This record gives sequence, structure tokens and C-alpha cells, in this order.
Amino acid sequence: MPRFFSGDELGTVKSIRFSQSEGSKEWKSEVTTVVPGISDNPDKARAIQKLAVEQNENETLLTAARADGSATFYRVGSETAEVVHEWKEPRLKSGQHYVGLAMSGGKIYTCTSNGALRLTQVLQNEALSTSSASTSVLPTRLCDWKLSHDGSTFAYGGDEVELSVWSTETAFSKPLDATPANADQKKRKRREQLLPGEVWRAKNVANDNLDLRVPVHNTALMYLHPSPSACYHHLLTGTQLGNVRRYDTRAARRPIADWKGIGKIGGIKNVQKGYTENEIFVSDHGCNLFAADLRNGKVIYGYQGLSGAITSMTTSGSLLASVSQDRFVRLHSTFPPPPEAGHRQEQKGEILEKVYLKVIPTVVASDDVADVDTSLLDAVEDEAVDDDVWNAMENAEESDEEIKSRSKSKKARAAR
Repeated sequence: MPRFFSGDELGTVKSIRFSQSEGSKEWKSEVTTVVPGISDNPDKARAIQKLAVEQNENETLLTAARADGSATFYRVGSETAEVVHEWKEPRLKSGQHYVGLAMSGGKIYTCTSNGALRLTQVLQNEALSTSSASTSVLPTRLCDWKLSHDGSTFAYGGDEVELSVWSTETAFSKPLDATPANADQKKRKRREQLLPGEVWRAKNVANDNLDLRVPVHNTALMYLHPSPSACYHHLLTGTQLGNVRRYDTRAARRPIADWKGIGKIGGIKNVQKGYTENEIFVSDHGCNLFAADLRNGKVIYGYQGLSGAITSMTTSGSLLASVSQDRFVRLHSTFPPPPEAGHRQEQKGEILEKVYLKVIPTVVASDDVADVDTSLLDAVEDEAVDDDVWNAMENAEESDEEIKSRSKSKKARAAR
């Protein structure tokens, strides 16, 4: 029985359980308000912008980030939610918003559009709860921020902000003093351009047919699958131009695939990895929600009956949940892409159940722990091992070249 949490413009958090009667194809829903909203909410100051859920033993833990800069950490029961800790991000200014929220191993990460990154750790016991916080600064004009599956890295992108991957630990460390330029500055120019804590940064795509620069505007992103290496990731981004791009941080700085025109209206709003390996879901700023094949970027089917733009979506196993501007929470069925890329998709997803809410929902999150395809992770680990071997060989070759270069320099100076 899948369970989802939705947040709305008045600050309400609802628990929505979907169930299917035995021997019946019909789905039913049960809605419970676990965090009441505030009706007197000028300028939607208490609107929930991000939700994150984590399972801790037998407890469901939830964090909500709001438009006024506040964030609340809850312990959720069957019908109510108990406030464990609450804080406010003082660096969030008017006109800015939360672009990222994640929970991992008892740590809570928040990120705002102006680059205010915060790590909050809440220690719980029976008597009281204590917390500690660390902060960091990222570039501004961010549109989306995501934490990796194991929490070792995070990624962001935005308006004229290229997709970038950072080490989580280093991002909250004290920055090292700048070192003076050395003789190898040209050779290691790209590496030195990275900010402290940054491990990889994308490069803009090639100029268009008129040889004009393509604007950088990443509106959505996500990690595609877990990675055993902090330097090796597959990521997916959506752009304001309606393109979906796939990146392999090991292969190149530019995208290894750039699928154009998937978003039909206003660019890409959300991207979401599906349950199966080659399955992704994409929504735009219109009423379009598509399932696409990750192997070739082709749309394999779209969902009918949507009358509002999708504001947020998430998966629970093979089910997809979405919330939209028409005030509905929908539960969708999904079907994997065909065994071979390019073949016709016989089965298509549909809406199984929908729930009307009185207030426009802004975000949805699942309380299920994401399943990991172990066979895929094993393949990724094998590739990472091969990558480490090649990197070691390249470093050895570079060392040999540096030794030869220094030897030639000494001989030249001796000849003078």
C-alpha cells in the first residue's frame, strides 16, 4: 500500500495512502492531514517548497522547507506529525526560494536559489533533541539541487549555471589557502578552475547552426543511479529550451546525449528516474507528462487527462505519483520501455486514481525507500574499477612525461 506526502500553498502536509482491493482493479485513496496549514497566509509565506522523507528503523521522518525560509523536521505517526526541530535560513531573501532538500543518514541538507547551502544534524533521545548546523556558499541563480544516493556528492544547475558535481564533505570544510601559480598552470588549467569542493563541471554544448552561443539554463536534474565512486556519475538534466541531456562525468564535460524538444511548453519542469533501468519521466510547464526511453531519448507514451502543469512527481516502486496546478494528486501506472530501443511500445501508463485537494499542491514525496537494481550497481562498480586502472595509467604516463621534460630542461640550462 504506497504512501505519499504532499505539501501545499498554505503549508499543509497531507498523507495519502493508495490501496487496491483484493481481486479488484480499482484503486482507493485515504487522505490524512498530518501537519495543518495556516489559512491566514499572506503572500503564501508558509507555502511548502520542498519535502524530504527518510525511514529510520520503524520511524518515518519528514522535513518540510517553506517559502519564508523556515524548515521543520517531523517525526510522523499514522495520523499526526510531531515537531522535532525547526530552524530558519537567514540568507534566504525576498524573491528567492528553496531549490533542494534531502535527508541522508540523519543529516538534513537544504539549498536555496541564491546558493545558501546548509547541513543540519539533529540528535534525538527520549528527553530532548539537539542540533548542529554547518553552512557553505554555492553560486547563485540555481534552479535545482540534488544529493547523490549515498550522500557523498551533490549536484546543481541553474540559469547560466552549468551542471556541477561537488564533494559533500569538502563543501562544508574550511577552504584551503590559495597557492601561487606554478609551471604546470597551463596543463592543469581546467582542474584549477574548479571551486574548492567541486569535483566536476559540465561544459556548454557547441554553438548552434548560426554559430551562436546556446544559453545555459538547467531547470531540473537528477542522479540516474548509485555510483561507487565520487568522481563517476550519470546525471540527467532538463533545460528551459525543452531539451533533456544525459551526462557521464567520466566520459566528457559535454552531454553524451542531447535530446531536443521533449518539453513542449515552457521548457522542462521535472525529470524523474523510473523503476526500470532505461525508464525516465519528464514533465513541462504545460499539461504534458511523458515516459521516455533513456537509450535513445524517444518518448514512448504520454499520460492523458491532465488539466494542469505538473509541479512535482516521485516514484514508489513501479508506481508514479504527481501533483499539479489543477489541485489533483494522481497515481499513475508505468510500463518499462521495449526490450530493444526503437521498437513500438505496446503497453502505456494511465491514471489509476486521483484525489482532489482544496489547496494547490506544490510538492509530493514518497515514504518508500528506493529500490536499487543490484545488477546495475555491479556493472557500474566494474566500470569504475576499469576507470581507476586507466586513470592510474594516465597518471603514470604524465609522470614519465614530466620527468623527461625536467631532464630536458636541465640539459638546456647546462648547455647555456
